[in-house]
Amino acid sequence: MVNGFANFHFATKAALIALLIASPWLVVQVGIAILGPDREITEMPVCATNSGNCAHLGGGDDYRLNDIYPTSLNQSSSMVYEKLIEFVDSNDLELIYETTDATNYHVHFVETTKFWQFPDDVIVTIQSTDDGCIIEIHSESRIGWGDLGLNPERIDAIYSALK
Repeated sequence: MVNGFANFHFATKAALIALLIASPWLVVQVGIAILGPDREITEMPVCATNSGNCAHLGGGDDYRLNDIYPTSLNQSSSMVYEKLIEFVDSNDLELIYETTDATNYHVHFVETTKFWQFPDDVIVTIQSTDDGCIIEIHSESRIGWGDLGLNPERIDAIYSALK
């Protein structure tokens, strides 16, 4: 029996091996495109009970946080909103939905994991008060049952950028 692979040119062999190595990543990308397309989130979600892929700050629904954060900030809502947009822009994140009534803001953007490119939805609301504003932050993996602690870490980073 003759080994047919041995008869291929080196460039063909290299291309086939590269495709074989990349195929799990390509399959995951196709799966993400089918199972997790972008959709606008226009209301603040809550984490499901016992969720391992979600974290939430504020609104009385704190869930899976690494630290306790006050949701009332002594800054104007417009200032906090500007810091949030700066965070989105500086991290090259995809803005999906945004609405405002001049003093209250609702922003939905997507962050993706580094290698596998799993999309995580992040929703931030900023409500104006007499003393500043109140924020609420939700971060949830779109696909899967766990996040390896990434969503609580993301809330830490966003909160640090806003305060």
